[in-house]
Amino acid sequence: MMTVTARLSSGVLMTAATDAISRRSPAGVLALVAASVMWGTTGTAASFFPDNVSPLAIGASTMAIGGILLFVVSARGSISAIRDPAARKWLLIGAIGVVVYPLAFYSSMDLAGVAVGNVVSLGSGPVFAALFEWIGERRRLSMRWLIATVIAIAGVALLSLSSHADDGTSVLPGVLLGLLAGCAYALYTYCSTRAIGGHHSSRAVMGGMFGLGAIVLLPILLVTGAPLLQSSGTVGIAAYLAVGPMFIAYLLFGFGLRHIRSSAATTITLLEPLVATILAVLIVGERLEVAGWLGLGLILVGVTVLVTGRQTSKLSEEP
Repeated sequence: MMTVTARLSSGVLMTAATDAISRRSPAGVLALVAASVMWGTTGTAASFFPDNVSPLAIGASTMAIGGILLFVVSARGSISAIRDPAARKWLLIGAIGVVVYPLAFYSSMDLAGVAVGNVVSLGSGPVFAALFEWIGERRRLSMRWLIATVIAIAGVALLSLSSHADDGTSVLPGVLLGLLAGCAYALYTYCSTRAIGGHHSSRAVMGGMFGLGAIVLLPILLVTGAPLLQSSGTVGIAAYLAVGPMFIAYLLFGFGLRHIRSSAATTITLLEPLVATILAVLIVGERLEVAGWLGLGLILVGVTVLVTGRQTSKLSEEP
């Protein structure tokens, strides 16, 4: 089942990436792929923290420190974007997603496991991204989108009912937090593309949005983050998450968004849960029941239906 799931994930990624490469910047696609691989290591890295380090501390430190770094390297452009009323609206809305995402994402992995938390969080991203494009731009939601969403929701339900955490409890709370993370991820991705479309650089938009989010996350880090300093090992892991999957990966992510729509970007970044699932099984030692793998497969099938539908509509719209 692991092989089937991996092939489905690869098929989704290849479909989106092929379309994006043929009609958009190859460099933008490669930047998103590189960012996704780095993000895919976050759950495995976080699993090496001691039990007394809370997922809230991990999420707050990762986004707050990384957000400050993103702001510092593009301070002039970020301040300009924040001062621009048209861009500021999108930066403030996107900052809400920046705050919610890491707290929900790491909590989801803590409650449901690395594999389940990643697949639900990132697998739901394209669905929410399409919703935001419909709300913000009145892009029509097709019957194919509805079918894909129903399939994906069925997969989430099966995954929730069949999987259990290490202590035997239900993973449903973790799955629900994963859906919240997916919504937040799609929100700041969509807002980023709208702000970048206002003629601000991707680095300025990333720095402004994540800098604003860091303002809210810093108090949470101050309250929960003391255990992160208990050893050189915990400091090293926290530094890796903030500098690698956060700072460097989001510079790449911002570059990719300058060339690719948010819905296509969230599809390409489905490489993250594939990488995360492989690492969770091989390194962390996680296991899923057969029904759990079927649930993961349904989520990926639903996303595949959604992606192929979106690519078909784009082809029909081109002259």
